[in-house]
Amino acid sequence: MNQETTIISLGGSIIAPQGVDAPFIKAFHTLITKWLDAKHGRRVILITGGGAPARIYQEAYREAAISPISETQDWIGIAATRLNAALIKGIFQADCTDAVVTDPTADFQFTGRVLVGAGWKPGFSTDFDAVLLAERFGAKKVINLSNISQVYTADPKKDPQARPLPLMTWKEFKELVGEEWSPGLNAPFDPIATKKSAELGLEVVVASGRDLPNLEKILNNQDFFGTKIGPN
Repeated sequence: MNQETTIISLGGSIIAPQGVDAPFIKAFHTLITKWLDAKHGRRVILITGGGAPARIYQEAYREAAISPISETQDWIGIAATRLNAALIKGIFQADCTDAVVTDPTADFQFTGRVLVGAGWKPGFSTDFDAVLLAERFGAKKVINLSNISQVYTADPKKDPQARPLPLMTWKEFKELVGEEWSPGLNAPFDPIATKKSAELGLEVVVASGRDLPNLEKILNNQDFFGTKIGPN
């Protein structure tokens, strides 16, 4: 059977912006299930971010620790991604029959229509895990859903002159986000994942995770609101 694998990086900021957003998760589950049902052979990999639990616990660690260590902050964030992954796997239990993937390079099964992945190890965010899973399963695109609707020339909260960028090359995006990773980095797509995506020639779509009608357009290859990043 010819299987079409779609990769979605589901930002922790939309799973758990403060507390867990159960109504959103329910609506997201409904949309993804409907889309899977619409065409035989479709399957999806969902990689979860850390959201509020990561931020809250990392901040507590930095405040309480005498000498905070970057790697420890990363592990705290990774634990939060795995908590969110357990939740999403539970929501999709009818279609997600395999264990949560915590190492995209390991030997694991993908037997259902949905596979859930979480943080792997320090040095990058779950964006990089999504890219490695795209490479492994032959996906040409990663849909990156977060609390931003488009990539801007600068942070629009700080710079009123910031402009939205609907289309970018990887070269342009690298210049925007830099090359170094730090725990809790606030970027549309992390620098380590950016470098790997450019090497693979992947396309990454950055869009608001809360706009489910727009996500449906992305899934169906229709015109959408967001930013498309690619080789050219």
